[in-house]
Formats: sequence, structure tokens, C-alpha cells
Amino acid sequence: MSTVKKMLAVLFTMAVVTLGGNLAGAQMHHVVGGDRGWAPSSDMASWCSGRNFRVGDKIWFSYSAAEESVAEVGSMEEYVSCDVSNPIRMYTDGISSISLDKEGMRYFTSGKPESCKNGLKLPVKVLARDSPQNPMATTLEGSTSALATAPTTPSGSTPLYESLLLLLFGIGLYYLSLYI
Repeated sequence: MSTVKKMLAVLFTMAVVTLGGNLAGAQMHHVVGGDRGWAPSSDMASWCSGRNFRVGDKIWFSYSAAEESVAEVGSMEEYVSCDVSNPIRMYTDGISSISLDKEGMRYFTSGKPESCKNGLKLPVKVLARDSPQNPMATTLEGSTSALATAPTTPSGSTPLYESLLLLLFGIGLYYLSLYI
């Protein structure tokens, strides 16, 4: 009987490892600007440097609704010139979650042209879900440059399911230990 239980433990572990491999590419939640959020004092160039955005990820803008807003503009020209006169969408509620649902460039600026001109803007190059880890880094201007460093999980980003996976693995091991 003990052999059957050990076999179940091995199978359970293999299932978790296999599932974990599939979840390694799980969506990320990027909190724009990190701890400072979307604010004129945030350094968007540093925050976005080396960061990868993939289809399925979400970006979260946190800001004072009384002082700021986020505009998604439709072109690089509007982005560079801080032209928010005809945005794709304006976010004004203080916390905005935006799903990155397809590949390509997206441009976000402050809804206040003066804040935008002072650097409160963010280009987002959305990569395919299955593209290689960190092939190119997005720069603030929206161009790309090769990276010489190994990929890391950026701060301000949280892979979904990772904690759940560990919790399920721990619970499974606990219950298996009761019977072995």
C-alpha cells in the first residue's frame, strides 16, 4: 500500500511541475511607475527600461484622480507631441486596469499636456505571449535596443498563479504525508 501512495506522490509532483511549466508564461500585472504610480514625480524612462509586456498582461495605472488622468493616444505623433485632443480613451477614475489583448504598440500619456511634456508618458510594445524572454527592451521613445543582461522578473509586476501553484503543491504534499 505504501508503494501506491508513493507513486501517487510522484504523479502529483509531476503534474504540479508540468502545470507550473505551463503557468511560467502566465500573465503579468505591471503597476505603472512602481511605488510612485502614475505621477509627475515618477521616472517613466527608468520604470519601463528593460520591461517586457506580452499579450494577456495587464497594466495598472494608479494616480490621484483630482490631479492626473491617463490618455491612450492612437499614434506615435500624438504621443511625442503630447496631443490629447482626440484620445482613443481617457482614464480618470484614479485606478485604471488595461488589458493588453493584442500585439503592437500602444501609447499612454498624461491627460495634462504639461505633465506629458515633462515626461509622464509611456509607450508599450506588446509582444506575443510565446515570444522569447526579454528579446528586446522597450525604451521610452518606443524604439528597441538589445539587452546584454539575463532576463529578470521586473519589480512592480506579479506573475499570476505562482502563489496558487505553490499553495496547491503544499496542500497536496500535506495530505499525501498524512497517508504515507
